Amino acid sequence: MTEPRLKVLAIAEAANPEWVSVPLVGWSMARALAGVADVHLVTQVRNREAILRAGLVEGRDFTAIDSEAVAERMHRLSTILRMGEGRGWTMKTALEGLAYPYFEHLVWKRFGAEIAAGAYDVVHRITPLSPTIPSGLAPKVAATGTPFVLGPLNGGVPWPRGFDAERRREREWLSYVRSAYKLRPGRLRTLGAAAAIFAGSRYTASEIPARFRHKTVWLPENAIDPARFDRIAAQATALPLRGCFLGRLVPYKGCDMLIEAATELLRGGRLVLDIVGDGPMRADLEQQVAEAGLREAVTFHGQVPHQEVKTILSRANLLTFPSIREFGGGVVLEAMATGVVPLVVDYAGPGELVTSDTAITVPIGPRDQIVADLRAALEEVAARPERLGPMAKAARRRAQTLFTWDAKARQVAEVYDKVTGRRADWPDPIGRSDKFEQSKQ
Repeated sequence: MTEPRLKVLAIAEAANPEWVSVPLVGWSMARALAGVADVHLVTQVRNREAILRAGLVEGRDFTAIDSEAVAERMHRLSTILRMGEGRGWTMKTALEGLAYPYFEHLVWKRFGAEIAAGAYDVVHRITPLSPTIPSGLAPKVAATGTPFVLGPLNGGVPWPRGFDAERRREREWLSYVRSAYKLRPGRLRTLGAAAAIFAGSRYTASEIPARFRHKTVWLPENAIDPARFDRIAAQATALPLRGCFLGRLVPYKGCDMLIEAATELLRGGRLVLDIVGDGPMRADLEQQVAEAGLREAVTFHGQVPHQEVKTILSRANLLTFPSIREFGGGVVLEAMATGVVPLVVDYAGPGELVTSDTAITVPIGPRDQIVADLRAALEEVAARPERLGPMAKAARRRAQTLFTWDAKARQVAEVYDKVTGRRADWPDPIGRSDKFEQSKQ
């Protein structure tokens, strides 16, 4: 006899189908979970109109909590202190995190009695993703006997040595004292009250105290919707090969390192490069290209609609993405789903999503070493382009099998079964990673 579907209260303060980054993760996770459980989404009021446009019914499918009295002020303050948008993400997380307790206060005010009455089998906080933001709701829910699930948590990957200049250009001054969050009294109460914790990366798992790791499961926060990736790269291997950089043009993404590493191949007609995205470094990057005489080989597309991004990406052989501090690496999964081979720095998110037969990786190190390793990797690919075809097929297969939202929802459902007593053992994480297992030792 089939067991009834679990009733889940999914709390995602950031959940918006029309935005990117964390809001899109919150939305996509909640909607995928609706395929395996009866989910009621609780989110912040700023997401209300987009969710209504997506077809959900307020009251039945979701509830919008109006915490703007505090949230809007913190957002304004973070914008002022960061001197604009696009940088200082640690400052943004810290300041806007100050508004989050008020949001949870309102959530408990609205749903506390229902949770205590057993209206939900599981309460799952999906966003915020940051492990620096504790949950006052967690111990309250746990006290009712309802399992509280936390995550995926991710973020705070340390800046690699030798990149202090980039760190300052990103206005990441607060990152120097980020580890102080571990002293917050609510942190241990949150982790202790959680029946299960999803860790989005090896680094985040390593920050969870050992006594809580038995209930920690690896779950990268990013995934793909196969329906959005209907264009597949042909992987033609006649020179010039085509590389594609996708992302904000900011220091830690490493686009300047890519151009420097690829200069001789670009100049010699063995590689062309598409740069998709915009940001404060664009003028400097365009000057770098001009001074190197590479204008004919490098195209700056700027910010373009998703449909156009798909078209540009599907022409590529390689996703050339040497970011040195990437938490999730969703763009890597998008490339894999398109049949484009990622070339990434093996550090944090991107390195944990790929394998040796699906991507080309270079080790983290000083800037000069990364540039040299990127140059060597590109030279090798240009000399043996036939290796890209099998890698592209393996990458697409890995993305389609392990990293779809539906696959992720199925694993989350297995954890729900564990915390509600429907199964005895903990499930294996999606795409079990030796790197993750090492972090649990």
